[in-house]
Amino acid sequence: MESNQHKGIQPAERLGHVSEYYFSRKLKEVARLNAEGKDIISLAIGSPDMPPSEQTVAKLCEVARQPGAHGYQPTMGTPELRRAMAGFYRRWYGVELDPETEILPLIGSKEGILHVTLAFVNPGDEVLVPNPGYPTYTSLSKILGAKVVNYDLNEADGWQPDFDSLERMDLSRVRLMWTNYPNMPTGGNARMQTYERLVRFAREHSIVVVNDNPYSFILNDHPMSLLQVPGAKECCIEFNSMSKSHNMPGWRVGQCSSNATFISWILKVKSNIDSGTFRGIQLAAAEAYANDAEWHRQANVETYRRRRVYAEKIMAALGCTFDSSQVGMFLWGRIPDVYQDAEELTEMVLHEALVFITPGFIFGSNGRRYIRISLCAKDEKLQEALCRIEQMVAGRPR
Repeated sequence: MESNQHKGIQPAERLGHVSEYYFSRKLKEVARLNAEGKDIISLAIGSPDMPPSEQTVAKLCEVARQPGAHGYQPTMGTPELRRAMAGFYRRWYGVELDPETEILPLIGSKEGILHVTLAFVNPGDEVLVPNPGYPTYTSLSKILGAKVVNYDLNEADGWQPDFDSLERMDLSRVRLMWTNYPNMPTGGNARMQTYERLVRFAREHSIVVVNDNPYSFILNDHPMSLLQVPGAKECCIEFNSMSKSHNMPGWRVGQCSSNATFISWILKVKSNIDSGTFRGIQLAAAEAYANDAEWHRQANVETYRRRRVYAEKIMAALGCTFDSSQVGMFLWGRIPDVYQDAEELTEMVLHEALVFITPGFIFGSNGRRYIRISLCAKDEKLQEALCRIEQMVAGRPR
């Protein structure tokens, strides 16, 4: 029954184009099950469960104690943070960026998707979005009045774009193309050949390609950047994030890199939306960018490699197949034909084995027959999840 308090008040029409984010909705159900004493093991979300480096936390505490550190900060970010971001790109990718004009710190990539869409896309313009792909590319495009045009990623192609199909499309109204390599959810790795083709595609069609690149260090010995391609900076934008590679998801620190003109347009939007980030977080983030190669090897390769073993055994127990060469902090697997779709399997696992894993349909129709397992859980939790699932499978009729 409609409350008298809200009678006659309706939400904006744009809300009719989107639904509540899957994890926002599903985590409420998981919380209810936990409240009932079910003890759900979550292998669904890519939120690193390890801490940042010690010097990062020490710098945060040091700055937080300074009386003058708590005021508003520049929307462009502190010079220390921008210099650290430029140094990070130079050190790991061999890419030169001007910290004064070619870098814009973000409050995470999700906000960057909003800012870039507002800066480049008018209502009615078209945006190319991968299928499967990060749901926020689609939802924010719809909220802002853009028309989403999906392009297919397929397992047979290593989840790389099919440029022949893209070239056959009517691209006259396309303003942005979202890409995400290394890919989430599929784990398809970045390829220099793909990056080079993306830059050529952007130039030939006057489309801004935006590569979302938070996973380049995870289970990956050779991190890559789209901006390594000569000329990429003039027609492309790249996001990077500290959430995954530096164990800082709650800190909300990301990076947008491009040419000075594009950055100035994005800044014009951002400066009217937020008022910067706490100085302590920015200076501690700058410290984190100095983490050495051994820290990255232990945190981003060795830990996840060990956990991947359990995830692969879970996939095998469920009868799923997967590409062992995939990278990133998830394992993406194809479900057996016996299930109607991925959600049938994930709901069974949730309610019978008390393990929460992600159905691939939330990433698009091409994910309908896939599931995704997160590696962001302690080894013992992954081992327990494996035991529960093996017991569930053993107890079901064959």
